[in-house]
Amino acid sequence: MEEEPLMQPLPPVPGYEKFIDTNNISFLYSLDTFDIIIISLYFGILFLLSIYGFYRLKLVYTFLRYQQFVPKPKRQWDKLPSVTIQLPLFNELYVVERLIKAVSEIDYPRELLEIQVLDDSTDETVEIARRAVEEYRKKGFDISYIHRNNRHGFKAGALQEGLKIAKGEFIAVFDADFIPQPDCIRKMIDYFTDEMVGMVQMRWSYINRNYNLLTKIQAIMLDGHFVVEQTARNRSSSFFNFNGTAGMWRRQAIEYSGGWQHDTLTEDTDLSYRAQMMGWKFVYLVDEAVPSELPVEINAFKAQQRRWAKGLIQVAIKLLPRILRHPQLPLEIKLELFFRLTNNIAAVLMIALALLHLPVLIVRYNQGFFHLLLFDVPILLFSTLSVIAFYGSAQRYLYPDTHSKQFKYLPLVMAVGIGLTFSNAKAVLEALLGIQSSFVRTPKYAIKTLKDGWLAQAMKYGRKRGLTPYLELLTAAYFALTIYYAITRGIFGTIPFLLIFLFGYAYTGAMSFLQSILQRFAQK
Repeated sequence: MEEEPLMQPLPPVPGYEKFIDTNNISFLYSLDTFDIIIISLYFGILFLLSIYGFYRLKLVYTFLRYQQFVPKPKRQWDKLPSVTIQLPLFNELYVVERLIKAVSEIDYPRELLEIQVLDDSTDETVEIARRAVEEYRKKGFDISYIHRNNRHGFKAGALQEGLKIAKGEFIAVFDADFIPQPDCIRKMIDYFTDEMVGMVQMRWSYINRNYNLLTKIQAIMLDGHFVVEQTARNRSSSFFNFNGTAGMWRRQAIEYSGGWQHDTLTEDTDLSYRAQMMGWKFVYLVDEAVPSELPVEINAFKAQQRRWAKGLIQVAIKLLPRILRHPQLPLEIKLELFFRLTNNIAAVLMIALALLHLPVLIVRYNQGFFHLLLFDVPILLFSTLSVIAFYGSAQRYLYPDTHSKQFKYLPLVMAVGIGLTFSNAKAVLEALLGIQSSFVRTPKYAIKTLKDGWLAQAMKYGRKRGLTPYLELLTAAYFALTIYYAITRGIFGTIPFLLIFLFGYAYTGAMSFLQSILQRFAQK
């Protein structure tokens, strides 16, 4: 007698044939637990990102609402006060002479103006700066050269050391890549006739805005911050931050707020919020700009963005508990500061969203057209429209007659923002984990027009590309596969959005490799 098998095969599920598609790479033929997990994660991340999208749209609304409320000085000084200009440097041999020359041309009584060159350099900048200081001292300027043999506290440490011996009642700060205009001090000083004004900030402009595609994209990104964000916050009586340069402080505001501290990489934001919590008022001059130089190569740009991202999270960890517990701050200001300081966490969320795209497409294909709309509408609404409104409003304000020419770059701005997510997410995680890192300067090469090359200078100051470009290119390949899958399954509505992800990761990864290779060839 034959023995019966221990297990009988299960009968097929009735109607299973309709789920089978031999061309489908997925085995997810029904809305099972795994599908639900994928959809839940996707919608959860979209919901969180949508909150930050609403925040961006609120900034645009606030900017438009308060656009006509231009700040005015309380009065003019009867007798002008003394001003100290601080010029923090670290290895800036290509731009230091330009900076000192520009500061020497500032229109302010020479007997009331002190210039401090705060140099932590370890290269030829030391001799160039020392020689320039001596030259202008012989011309009658009150200018001093202060060189530290260590970088303790980095930029914050240098500013604090200079403050100890500064003569001025007011302290203006200009980084090495800025070119202050002759009238900049006079345009700021009268706002301090209000005794509660602790800081006045000017907008950044860019001498090499049209140098290459990267500088065009950076300029639009920064315009969004300097036109929409800073103006909206200041004119709605919310907090906004000193941007580290192109501004002037009341010395008392610095000292009474605890001075320059170096436990974060964004000492400017840290001091700004400490001062405003103590009651000091800030003024932002969106219509007065100080020209500056943008990074012309991608690895320097990434390093700058990483420093800002990590520094803001560090400030959030340091100050958010104090801000949220502050008994006199309105809830609206607390919410504004929460979103401002935590905004870079979106980089981590964007990576998770990116990696979910292919599984979501597979689920979407098997669940039908209804889910196509359900997934795409929130993305298009909160990602595309909020970005267009945010950056478009800034371009319209700055270039009322020609702003439409800038609009073609907005998809690229969105793409490069996505392409930076691996670099910025690394910075965010380091900050959350308490991993310390040095203040990485952004190298500048005195680049203004296409005739000015950067390769020779980059051999000395160029940034290494690191491992991030490998992740960016792998993710670009992943999105190429995802787009192929979407095309073969007829899910065309999501392809434009996927192309933005593809371009963003491909551009940042490929440019990192290309510019690193160019630097190596130039060295040979």
